[in-house]
Amino acid sequence: MIYDGTFTYKEDSSLSLSLSLLKRERLMSTVQHCSCGQGSSCPSRARQTEPQMDLIHSSGVLVIQHLQSNYKDYHDFLDFMSSVGDPRNIFSLYFPLWFQLSQIVGTKMIWVAVIGDWFNLIFKWILFGQRPYWWVHETLFYQNNSLPQLEQFHITCETGPGSPSGHAMGSSCVWYVMITSALNFTRRLCDSSTQGCQRFGLVWSFLWMAFWIIQISVGISRIFIATHFPHQVILGVLAGILVAEAFEHVPSIHTASLKVYLHTSLFLFSFAVSLYLLLKMIDIDLLWSIPKAKKWCANPDWIHLDTTPFAGLVRNLGALFGLGLAINSQMFIQSCKVKNGYKTRFKLMCVAANLTSLQLYDFIKIPTHTEILFYTLSFCKSAAVPLSVVALIPYGVHLLIGDKERKLD
Repeated sequence: MIYDGTFTYKEDSSLSLSLSLLKRERLMSTVQHCSCGQGSSCPSRARQTEPQMDLIHSSGVLVIQHLQSNYKDYHDFLDFMSSVGDPRNIFSLYFPLWFQLSQIVGTKMIWVAVIGDWFNLIFKWILFGQRPYWWVHETLFYQNNSLPQLEQFHITCETGPGSPSGHAMGSSCVWYVMITSALNFTRRLCDSSTQGCQRFGLVWSFLWMAFWIIQISVGISRIFIATHFPHQVILGVLAGILVAEAFEHVPSIHTASLKVYLHTSLFLFSFAVSLYLLLKMIDIDLLWSIPKAKKWCANPDWIHLDTTPFAGLVRNLGALFGLGLAINSQMFIQSCKVKNGYKTRFKLMCVAANLTSLQLYDFIKIPTHTEILFYTLSFCKSAAVPLSVVALIPYGVHLLIGDKERKLD
């Protein structure tokens, strides 16, 4: 009996040792799958092992596979809708059109786009969201022989964290501004007559239906290309609407001085950089997603420096600084604050010149071999867009119209 007891004890010890070794093996496997860079803690490791997130991510993968299998013929349309939601189009397309229609709406659009994208960056750094095209390769949720196959496209390989979707957030906040502004313009249709209110009701229904069709299409396009999970798109749309609605109650931005623009830009930049350095001091690398994107992107040429978190930050701060510089300049005051600002011909000429010049801006390629140089030139290029739209081009059109009027006199 004594020997049996001793033997049983030894057997239990061996079993305990075996279980311990097995747990250690699984832990090492998790670490190897993580690949977060040298000398840094992996912010996604805990999330990869959470059953709740694994279930959400795996459900999202099923949605992506369904879209890629059944709607591949609509790839061109979805690619177009993804470009519709691209935050860069806010500055090169929506802003030039709306600023000439209404300077108040144009100014609000830039503020909403910049602050919304800044919040998007902070949320991404806090939430550590995975992207489908790399998550399927690194998760332990699937067995090795049952990894789902996701097709990648030339716009799939975003390098930042995935949650919330920047395209969905940018699209929803800017389109929310446009829809609410259009409704304010058409509200005068609802006069004392019943027929006028009915017309306004039809316009209201049409515009909000268009808003949700665009947001759903942009969201599906981002899911289709496997760069976002469905829950990230939904979160982005809701966050964008909240930011836009908040700015409906901040009228002071329309009369902000250059000092306000400078202080706001410095605060946004300082807060983001301080958060990055603070977390880096405690061994959390906020650029953990870039190595993942480089590792799992199907084509290295699809990796672009302008999709990194700091590239978006610099681009937006440049746009805000450029708007502040332009809207407080004498060129803007002389060209748009006088009678020209109300002339249809002046507005149409400004829109045509702005859209043409901004198309030429796209041909300017910024060198990417040095990051500091890239960020500096990106800031300058972004600042030049509102500066041209608001001050330089309208002033040139103002001088041109003035010369013609003097010749006619």
